[in-house]
Amino acid sequence: MDVQSASSVVLQALTQAASQDTAVLKPAEEQLRQWETQPGFYTVLLSIFNNHMLDVNVRWLAVLYFKNGIDRYWRRVAPHALSEEEKASLRAGLITNFNEPVNQIATQIAVLIAKVARLDCPRQWPELIPVLLESVKVQDILRQHRALLTFYHVTKTLASKRLAADRRLFQDLASSIYGFTCSLWNHHTDSYLQELQAGHQDAALSSLERTLLSLKVLRKLTVHGFVEPHKNMEVMGFLSAVFERLKQFLECCRLVGPGSVCREKLEKTVILYTKVLLDFLEHHPYPFIPLIQRSLEFTVTYVFTDVGEGLVFERFIVQCMSLIKMIVRNDAYRPDKNVDESNAETLEAHRIKSAFFTPPTLAEIGTRLVSKYFLLTQEEVAMWEEDPESFAVEETGGDSWKYSLRPCTEVLFLDIFHNYSATLTPVLLQMVHNLQGPSDVDDPAQLLLKDSVYNAVGLAAYELFDSVDFDQWFSNQLLAELQVSHNRYKVIRRRVIWLIGQWISVKFKSELRPLLYESFLSLMQDPDLVVRIETATTLKLAVDDFEFRTEQFLPYLESIFALLFQLLQQVSDCDTKMQILHVVSCVIERVSTQIRPYVACLVQYLPVLWKQSEEHNMLRCAILTTLIHLVQGLGAESRNLYPFLLPVIHLSTDVCLPPHVYLLEDGLELWLVTLENCPAITPELLRIFQNMTALLELSSENVKTCFQIISAYIYLSATEFLQNYAEALCRSFCDLLKDITMEGQVQVLKVVEVAVKVSPVLASQTFQPLFPLVFRGVLDGERYPVVMSTYLGVVGRVLLQNSCFFRTFLMQMAMELNQEVDHLLGSMIEMWVDRMDNITQPERRKLSSLALLSLLPSDSSVVQDKFCGIINISVEALHDVMTEDRETGTLKDCMLMNHLEEPKLSDDEEPPTEQDKRRKLLLLQDPVHTVSLQQFVYEKLTSQQALLGEGSFQALMETVDSEIVRQLQEFLQGL
Repeated sequence: MDVQSASSVVLQALTQAASQDTAVLKPAEEQLRQWETQPGFYTVLLSIFNNHMLDVNVRWLAVLYFKNGIDRYWRRVAPHALSEEEKASLRAGLITNFNEPVNQIATQIAVLIAKVARLDCPRQWPELIPVLLESVKVQDILRQHRALLTFYHVTKTLASKRLAADRRLFQDLASSIYGFTCSLWNHHTDSYLQELQAGHQDAALSSLERTLLSLKVLRKLTVHGFVEPHKNMEVMGFLSAVFERLKQFLECCRLVGPGSVCREKLEKTVILYTKVLLDFLEHHPYPFIPLIQRSLEFTVTYVFTDVGEGLVFERFIVQCMSLIKMIVRNDAYRPDKNVDESNAETLEAHRIKSAFFTPPTLAEIGTRLVSKYFLLTQEEVAMWEEDPESFAVEETGGDSWKYSLRPCTEVLFLDIFHNYSATLTPVLLQMVHNLQGPSDVDDPAQLLLKDSVYNAVGLAAYELFDSVDFDQWFSNQLLAELQVSHNRYKVIRRRVIWLIGQWISVKFKSELRPLLYESFLSLMQDPDLVVRIETATTLKLAVDDFEFRTEQFLPYLESIFALLFQLLQQVSDCDTKMQILHVVSCVIERVSTQIRPYVACLVQYLPVLWKQSEEHNMLRCAILTTLIHLVQGLGAESRNLYPFLLPVIHLSTDVCLPPHVYLLEDGLELWLVTLENCPAITPELLRIFQNMTALLELSSENVKTCFQIISAYIYLSATEFLQNYAEALCRSFCDLLKDITMEGQVQVLKVVEVAVKVSPVLASQTFQPLFPLVFRGVLDGERYPVVMSTYLGVVGRVLLQNSCFFRTFLMQMAMELNQEVDHLLGSMIEMWVDRMDNITQPERRKLSSLALLSLLPSDSSVVQDKFCGIINISVEALHDVMTEDRETGTLKDCMLMNHLEEPKLSDDEEPPTEQDKRRKLLLLQDPVHTVSLQQFVYEKLTSQQALLGEGSFQALMETVDSEIVRQLQEFLQGL
């Protein structure tokens, strides 16, 4: 593409692409897309965005297209890659001027130069770094700033490369430019401080921006540019200077008020200094050891003494606390239990920490954390009043401690308390002792302090296990505090119920639970919403605890559940509703069927909530979880929910609808428990299965649940189910078996085995297309034992329970393989006998024996030829299943079931589902559990003897090992 002739055409297309009119914009975008691979296109783009006379939006688009082109076409191996000549020209053009007037475009140009540098620097672009270093020295402030901006982005990009060769190149670069970068940073820093003192606001801001950029470069060089940074005097000199510069910049906060234009950049610079220390500690814990003392002195002085008053700000406090935390909990600074095995650096770090964290220092830190940083702030108190739901469910988990003050202080407190509990426990207990008894409602400071102290005792619950008699404290003081109804005392009511929640799993007597449940009843009617939400959260902890006893909770269940439901209706935020729903789910799950009398109101409300939450998929997930536990609790009565339940399942498991991305896993679980608790099939429940074909095609991690759902349908109503979906299901299974793991194959064939067990005739016809694969697997001697065992299970079921089909199928296979039927049958029996050890489950071993014995009586030469193997298998199976009857002293088949036993359930056991009942009824029809193997062997041998006559039969028996015959006779005695 010729630059002169193409420039105006490309400029016009970019102008149209910047239009708000889609009719103009779309064709222009398409045209530009076609030009992306044309030689010279990026040269034209470069000339356009370097032309400051053109429209800003057009230049912005030109930069973006250029930047995207680097990702797609700059590498030599990329399709439609740029020529080396054009790339050389572009590289030269990118660094000819650093005078871009528009900040946003300047940043984008710096980023795209860094992208090219990532691929080409230093080998193909050796002049980049020298040009940048020269450009940051010029007197022109704009050019200097833009060059520094580019220098930073290039350094940042090169530092992020992780291949060993790339890291060595970056380390070489760092060594060569570190001294210059340090002097550059010092120069701009001094300029800023001088301009600020002189009151030159604009000049100070300009210097501060360049200080910030040069410091960003230094941060990358310091952290990623040296293998052994502690051996480099310039690096350690810079790190040492960080503390002095930090003090200077914090003092600047006195001069620069919150409303100043400099303030934001000033705070960013202060934070960047702390990031240098944090990053260096994270990547180089041993080289950081000489800095531990100064880091602790600096951070503790500014955060835990009066020195920092009026200087520090929240983000800085968070960074300082993070630095203390990382030093305290760093594994590199923790000696081994056998001190002699620890390295010298670790011992030195531990010595420095121990010398610094003296009991008075720890006491001061602990006291200040609790009495100052744990206090509810004015903003939090205002939020409590104005937006109680957001206050109550504020997210403090994950990495929030890295950015937010409250979680940061709590995490630091826990780490320090864990490491120095012997020193800090008496300090905290004294604070508790000082606040004994009810607090004065007219003294807000005392209320807030007690809230903080109780917060500390809750956080440190595990550490305080041996030091606090929580049961006595609960009985003698905390219960009374929960009963103080004054509005201002809500701070303590909320904190005490939270505190109890922290101690429930640590130390809380079972006998005290009824008193706690009484408190729940009272507090869930508290006038304050935050208290009610906190009570619900603690209720979940109490109910979900290992020591929970249903019988203790039952007297309170009706009232608590009604109050929970009221709370669910009272709250309006999605996050809060989710939180309360999780509590509801937990209660239902723990009390199981005992919930049935009390759920009518919830059953009526959930459809309303489902409709309201159409745009909130996470809330819908919580509703699905609640429904899962509700169906389990209701059992067969859950059929009354079907008008609501079944459309919900259909929506959640329809992969054609967008919500399935969020709802599928819970939706499948709900589908499964609905089937397991269903008393009888309904047309609507049958219709939902239309979703399954697409789900099986996904082959996702949910496929196992899909197989469980299919099995549940078979147990529920095999005939109707297979008549409706047999063809589609068999097709899906055939597709799956072509491309699925061994475990997946086993899961598919287990479903087929269940189907044959439940409905031998219909299932054999349904899954006939699968049987050749199974049969070939048996003949080939499938090498995976679990798969072979499953193959033999399927073949055994068909042979035993649908012998007519098996004979027809055997003839069909003989035709396909061009072999004799008898030869195939003989090969099958031989492999079966050979691989009997692959089968480990006693039920399957008995099934194999019954199936092979069902071939008798027979005058077939093949069966008689394999007679010895059939008898061997039968005797093995008899050893598996025959046990001595204690009453009669005779042998009996332990797998026989002649009636449905109703087991006595303990309080903690779940009652049987409808599917459990169906499976037990099926056992009463299963030959494995209804046919005595001993009797079956005897009858088959008697019939064979009758068929062949005494002489031929004896000749046949002589083919069996004499020891096996002796064991067989012992089993058959008395028959």
